[in-house]
Amino acid sequence: MTDVDTRAEPAPPRTSGGSRERFTLRARIGVLAALVAAAMVLLVSAAAFLVVRQNLSSTLDETLYQRATAAAQSELASPQLLATIPPTVLGAADLHIALVYSSGLAAAADETSRPPVGDDELAVAQGRLSESIRTASLGRVPYRVVAVQAGPGRALVIAQQLDSVTKVVSRLGTALPLVGLGGVILAALAGFAVARTGLRPVQRLTAATERVATTGDLRPIPISGSDELARLTQSFNAMLGALAASREQQRRLVADAGHELRTPLTSLRTNLELLAAADAPDAPSLPPEDRQELLIDVRAQVEELSHLVGDLVELARDDAPMVTTEALELGEIVERALARVRRRAGDTTFDVTLHRWTIDGDSTALERAVLNLLDNAAKWSPPGGRVRVSMIPMPDASMVIEVADSGAGIAPEDLPHVFDRFYRADTSRTMPGSGLGLSIVAQAAARHGGAVWAGQAPEGGALLALRLPGRPPEPDPSP
Repeated sequence: MTDVDTRAEPAPPRTSGGSRERFTLRARIGVLAALVAAAMVLLVSAAAFLVVRQNLSSTLDETLYQRATAAAQSELASPQLLATIPPTVLGAADLHIALVYSSGLAAAADETSRPPVGDDELAVAQGRLSESIRTASLGRVPYRVVAVQAGPGRALVIAQQLDSVTKVVSRLGTALPLVGLGGVILAALAGFAVARTGLRPVQRLTAATERVATTGDLRPIPISGSDELARLTQSFNAMLGALAASREQQRRLVADAGHELRTPLTSLRTNLELLAAADAPDAPSLPPEDRQELLIDVRAQVEELSHLVGDLVELARDDAPMVTTEALELGEIVERALARVRRRAGDTTFDVTLHRWTIDGDSTALERAVLNLLDNAAKWSPPGGRVRVSMIPMPDASMVIEVADSGAGIAPEDLPHVFDRFYRADTSRTMPGSGLGLSIVAQAAARHGGAVWAGQAPEGGALLALRLPGRPPEPDPSP
């Protein structure tokens, strides 16, 4: 009986990714608008509260000071007249009035109308201060007290309760938060509405991205307007177009490579089956010359497959950066390529004109490109033909390598396509080759900041040109 481990595996730790996903950009904008509105409302409310309270206090102080000054200059400054004022009159006016002497005595209509008297009021009576304004309490009730001089050794003191100012300030302190709360709510709603409207193009981009990821459909997204989101949509459409072109290019490469590989593989398999069948015990013997011919054919097909695979590997590096970049002498690269092609070009003659030219690049890629141009010219030249190889300096700090053969030339309808992958003219389909050699030339030129083109040579054949940037070599400092 087998023991079974029944212990449950620990649950994976919870992450906050779900909450972050639910907290959408629209919600963040709405919350941000609400926070900004709350901060602004708080600042405005605090400023309004302080300004209103200060204005009310200043108004009350100014009113009391004017009353005290007017009373000090009138007959109210007389103790006899002050004693005749009924307390009910002072109570109705919410005022407390008294005369304070330099000795510290205070005279009022009665005790109920006596204002708070302290050191400040005594200092005014004694002439040490011209006036005083302060807040004091009388029976836990706050008063605003003003004292002015009312003659030698006397000061007139008037006090009024602060309940009117306190009530207004309290109401203001209650109303401002309520109004601010309403403003915050309205700002949050407005933020959500603006975010919903403004982020609609972003939602379309998101839906399009999800559609591409799910279905692989690379159709462009409709563009409306000319703002930043419209430019973002244009960039996204450009990316979709580049991706579609890359996918189509990859599809064509795979299809063309499969087509080109099928022919030599079929022929190779047929020849190998013939050789295997000839070695069977009951099979008739294969003549030695036929066997030799089959083996030569097999070796040729293996070599053709090797070249084709090498070309495909080179083209697979279409967008790859150059692995090695160094200062190279272009004339030496052409000479090495010429030495290799002469060994397999038979009786073809090469007329060569070289110049010294320095280029920063990949030696292997450049030599392969020049070799492909020379191989193509040698292949199309008739027996005993001549191939012209010229390096021509150009005024725009570039060097053009022209390779002209003496063959039949290129048909005008084929000129725009000679550097396309797997393109082979009708007249070349029976000749060896994969149709990738000139594509490798174009790729090497693009990777080195150059260009390629094809035309008709003065000799009557095809003219293929490779332009590469660079610079003349530095002069030799030695004498």
